[in-house]
Amino acid sequence: MQIWFNPACSKCRMTTEALDAAGVDYDVRRYLDEPPTRDELADVLGRLGLEPWDVTRLGEPRAAELGLADAARDRGTWLDVLAANPELIQRPIVVTDDGSAWIPRDPETLDHLIGHVAAPSSSG
Repeated sequence: MQIWFNPACSKCRMTTEALDAAGVDYDVRRYLDEPPTRDELADVLGRLGLEPWDVTRLGEPRAAELGLADAARDRGTWLDVLAANPELIQRPIVVTDDGSAWIPRDPETLDHLIGHVAAPSSSG
């Protein structure tokens, strides 16, 4: 399991603290230092069932500079923008070993994530 992590983000810290408390193993990817590629973003968005604009932090100054609030909803263009500007990606994003992905920004989603990854595997 991997978490796309920004140490300055309180939601990221909340997520890792909860995972630690639950005894869940994970790898940290500091996505600002190691940005996801366009293909990785497309893959994770597919797992989330979301589009790039759904995970874009439109309140960031860079989003305003790029005029994203009024930009056309062209998937390829938005993927390029997020790959080039990882600070615009909503966080944290957790990609689990079973192929699912989560954005645990609230306690309920975080609880569901922990239940999901802590549940015994049914394949075996």
